[in-house]
Amino acid sequence: MTNSKRRYRLRLPGPTEVPERVLQATARSILNHRGPEFAEMLGEVADLLRPIKGTNNEIMVFASSGTGVMEASLANAVVPGDRILVLNNGQWGGRFKSIAAGLGLDEGLDEIDVPWGEAVPVAALKEKLASTDYDAVIAIHNESSTGAVGDLAEIGAAVAETDAILIVDSVSGLGGLEMRQDVWGVDILVSASQKALMCPPGLGLVSVSEKAWQRINAERGQTRFYWDYRKALEWAKKGQTAFTPPVSLVSGLHEALVAIHEEGFENVLRRHAVLARAMRAGADALGLPLFPTSPLTSNTVGVFAVPDGIDGSAIVQKMYQEHGTVIAGARNAFRGKMIRIGTMGAVCADDILTDLDHLGQVVSDLNPAIDPAAGVTAARASLDQNAN
Repeated sequence: MTNSKRRYRLRLPGPTEVPERVLQATARSILNHRGPEFAEMLGEVADLLRPIKGTNNEIMVFASSGTGVMEASLANAVVPGDRILVLNNGQWGGRFKSIAAGLGLDEGLDEIDVPWGEAVPVAALKEKLASTDYDAVIAIHNESSTGAVGDLAEIGAAVAETDAILIVDSVSGLGGLEMRQDVWGVDILVSASQKALMCPPGLGLVSVSEKAWQRINAERGQTRFYWDYRKALEWAKKGQTAFTPPVSLVSGLHEALVAIHEEGFENVLRRHAVLARAMRAGADALGLPLFPTSPLTSNTVGVFAVPDGIDGSAIVQKMYQEHGTVIAGARNAFRGKMIRIGTMGAVCADDILTDLDHLGQVVSDLNPAIDPAAGVTAARASLDQNAN
């Protein structure tokens, strides 16, 4: 059990800290999910989400984690025998492969396997698309395991020249990174509530292009019931969900989206960029260089390499034990070799400076050659430089 008297700072790359106004919204009276009040609220959620997603599509809401709507995208759009290409440069590309295997799609599964932290080469994608008629291409917008960001404009343009649909996971990107679903040719975009959208976990969010609907509506033997996008679309047009939704979470999401638009979404994106830049500068000053080598790096999670002689797991443990600050390491081959800190959602400059103050104390304990104040000093300089 967490000591209730102790400060608990949730600084993971998701779930993130939820603002008080959003928490209060989740505590409002439960509405009839088939009544006019809920329909009005869900309709407003869709309207508020569309500019964040960069789409005119209907928004479908599921009681689900991000993985649930990832599975739903495959269950609706592909069947055994289809050819699927996964652009795999981290944990979430691997997750899509596992989901595909669980759905019996192994036979048609192909991938471009890229070292973690690197960008998926668009030239390699074009070569694959030229040699094989794929039914679907799967890409990750923001690979939170490495901090690499996919160039969806280039990827989408390449896929749009084929009959394949482009399925994109933006669970950790949406709300903190630019997303232009319609312009970039993203056919199925899946996300979730608990990261840059500043809500508790539990809502999966999906929007689908006309190109993808043609594939989904074709009767090709798809097996789905709860995940049926056709049912979800039918009910979304009525301001409802096909099955009982977590009404309180929808209320919280509504409040969070109102807050985002009050700040101005362009301002939200700029804030994420400024704070991520400050975090990167501070971590580098503490001897923790940026892990990804991708040209596009995340503004929603800072992923930093841990130098030889220091166990990244020890940094994670000491941050929590000594400061109540909860950050993440890696749960894979990079265990102990990287740390990950969320820079998404309701985050301000003071949060970043506090993170780096705690991180400086921890790292200098493990390596006395490190100046514990170096991270805060570098971050302040970055913030001052980007103040305007």
